[in-house]
Amino acid sequence: MPDTRKHRGPHPEDAALFHPDRHPALTEAVRDLSWLMSRNYALPSALKLVGDRRQLTDRQRTAVLRCACSDAALARRTERRTSLETRRGKPLHLDGYNVLTTVEAALGRGVLLRGRDGCYRDMASLHGSYRKVEETLPALHAIGDVLDAAGVTPCRWYLDRPVSNSGRLKGIMNETARGRSWPWEVELVHDPDPILADAEDIVATADSGILDRCRGWVNLARTVIDARVPATCIVNLSGTP
Repeated sequence: MPDTRKHRGPHPEDAALFHPDRHPALTEAVRDLSWLMSRNYALPSALKLVGDRRQLTDRQRTAVLRCACSDAALARRTERRTSLETRRGKPLHLDGYNVLTTVEAALGRGVLLRGRDGCYRDMASLHGSYRKVEETLPALHAIGDVLDAAGVTPCRWYLDRPVSNSGRLKGIMNETARGRSWPWEVELVHDPDPILADAEDIVATADSGILDRCRGWVNLARTVIDARVPATCIVNLSGTP
């Protein structure tokens, strides 16, 4: 069945699954899963244990997994995090789909999750295919405006070549950058994760696997959303205000 979505908006069940009444149980589930991860429990069985105890749906379990991390991972991520302001006149490597779809989801009033590490993560999944939606251009403009105001240069975006329509998105991004005179470079690569994880420069991502390996990172999607999308639906499962 072709993807006919026009917005990066909420799932029909999200209003009930992530209603404020559910936040305490979900936050406790994140805490419990993080405790188990800190003690090296196998992740699939740990998530099943936590999810069964809290009677969570599959979608809620996915949210809990995206928000949880071990204490050691949290400490490493906190130590390596830097602010966008420190990148003036310096390059930045961007996890393209990770950053873009998060901002798109915010503009589309989709549910965003705030995890233990302070990152915002959306509940969207590309499933091997990317579709331009009505939020795509506004998201690129919002990201570009924030990067331009911070004086970050150059900005090197990495897109997953195997994801269909990546070439089309690259063209949209290049055209947008030319129109605004933004110093963007967009690369299609088979797998951005190892490139970003091993990069000499700071990266922009909320991908847990990259965050646990990279030399340093900025919380770009959250910075853009906090500054440009004030009415975002944030489900804070971090356990902190």
